Amino acid sequence: MDDQTLFNEGSRANVYPPRRSTSVRWTHPSHCFQRMVALLLMCLLGFGSYFCYDNPASLEDHFMEDMHLSTALYANLYTWYSWPNVICCFIGGFLIDSVFGIRLGTSLYSILVVIGQIVFALGAYMDSLYIAILGRFIFGIGGESLAVAQNSYAVLWFKGKELNMVFGFQLSLSRVGSTVNMFVVEPMYDYVAKMGYPGYETLGIVLLLAGITCLLSLLCALLLGCLDKRAERILNRVESTNTEVVRLSDVTQFPLSFWMVVIIIVAYYASIFPFVSLAKKLFMTRFNLTSDEANAVNSIVYTISAVLSPIMGLIVDKTGRNLFWVFSSLLLSLLCHYMIGLTMVNPHITMVMMGVAYSMIASALWPLIALVIPEYQLGTAYGIAQAVENLGLALVTALGGKIVDLYGYLVLEGFFMSNLGVAVTCIICLWIYDNGRLGLLNMTAGQRSIHDANKLAAESIEREPMLQDSDTEAVVSEHPGFSTHSINSREEDR
Repeated sequence: MDDQTLFNEGSRANVYPPRRSTSVRWTHPSHCFQRMVALLLMCLLGFGSYFCYDNPASLEDHFMEDMHLSTALYANLYTWYSWPNVICCFIGGFLIDSVFGIRLGTSLYSILVVIGQIVFALGAYMDSLYIAILGRFIFGIGGESLAVAQNSYAVLWFKGKELNMVFGFQLSLSRVGSTVNMFVVEPMYDYVAKMGYPGYETLGIVLLLAGITCLLSLLCALLLGCLDKRAERILNRVESTNTEVVRLSDVTQFPLSFWMVVIIIVAYYASIFPFVSLAKKLFMTRFNLTSDEANAVNSIVYTISAVLSPIMGLIVDKTGRNLFWVFSSLLLSLLCHYMIGLTMVNPHITMVMMGVAYSMIASALWPLIALVIPEYQLGTAYGIAQAVENLGLALVTALGGKIVDLYGYLVLEGFFMSNLGVAVTCIICLWIYDNGRLGLLNMTAGQRSIHDANKLAAESIEREPMLQDSDTEAVVSEHPGFSTHSINSREEDR
């Protein structure tokens, strides 16, 4: 699960509720209280899926010991989460907009998450890797599409600057789910193991208990659906029919800068999420940490991002300079992997640095797509970026597991550093390429505002003759005795 989905639905054309009035009752949908309740439910929609996504990472050593898995086989629990999302990132939003509607779609995706977690738990309880992988596959279909639904709700209920705030809260609470998982699941396993169950049955019971969070998220989906249906009735809210259509033919029109951004996205996230999924045993073997201590260290990335992501988003909004922030984040991430693989620096320090870098890049990298792609193509562009990212995550996680089995964790860290080296090379090339044009991607916030204002003014000037021509044609059609020449002459006389 990653952050890109928080940027994906911002351009969807929904009609927002009217601006709230200070005189409305607290029971009215436009009142601050109702909107805050909706915000809380939106944030909790993804809590269960984020909590359960990294269940394997928290129990990595137990999966490998209790189910007798190699690292490569264990990595399939993440690989098969990513495979369906190579396609689902395209159709998830379409099904919400055009088939199910947001309320039914959100409930269905939440149900898929619950079913996927139950099947996953059943596979572990039966000591069947194939059933467990099937559960992760179903869980992946529901989890990523649920994130799209979460963002669609945010766009529907909030607007303007509030929308950025909502996205920040959603990302933060989602990462709280990931962090809580790292601290809670291991003690749950120890508690259940004391009851005398075999190891794989203990795994299944713990995963089933973890699925309670998915049930709570499903309850939030149902409550939010009721709240939204009431708001739609009271506000007479109508969704726009001008929904954006994803067209693969648009890919041929995307500029080189877009593809550079996509390469950076894949190379960076392929060094973060696969690392977290494989890092527990690395910390235990290299730094002699206990299982609980390794989970605590592994959770630091998510803990830091939960706190810093909204702050970094505000800083990037105020300063601009997106390329600078991305470049700095990539260098910091590269340094972190070097420290983990080749030094004995306290891993707590290293993971704090990695969390800062992760928060930084989440705020600066994904918005670059909106700067290089026209608004009407943003849905296609974000869909392409997410599809390629999930493909990269699936391949890198599978390859990372094989590397650990064959060569060990030192080579794995070298592999992650090579991925980041590709990302650093691309950001340097993108910076040079951008400087050779307008330098839009690394402008300050003030420079970008001036650029946008000038662009709007130029477009307005270009449209003015077209509007005059259309007005002239209308007058001529209504008054056949008038000619275009006579109208233009009168304008000149005036």
